[in-house]
Amino acid sequence: MKKVEIYTTATCSYCRMAKAFFQEKGVAYEEYNVGTDAARRQEMIDKSGQMGVPVIVITDENGEEQRIVGFDKRSLGAALGV
Repeated sequence: MKKVEIYTTATCSYCRMAKAFFQEKGVAYEEYNVGTDAARRQEMIDKSGQMGVPVIVITDENGEEQRIVGFDKRSLGAALGV
């Protein structure tokens, strides 16, 4: 099973769209609010090289990470197989 993590802020409309997509497709995810969590914010910057949200990290069974920056429905669907 793939692990899905999403780095968000409270005011990000694209973050809300990504979470709605996950819920619609029945995808479980962990959410990290980088607006209030400085450690997760730094983790997101280290992974993506930027401050923009959402940053979505999908880790497969082999521990391989795929990072998607922004809400790209097609890329998310392909990465998750939904």
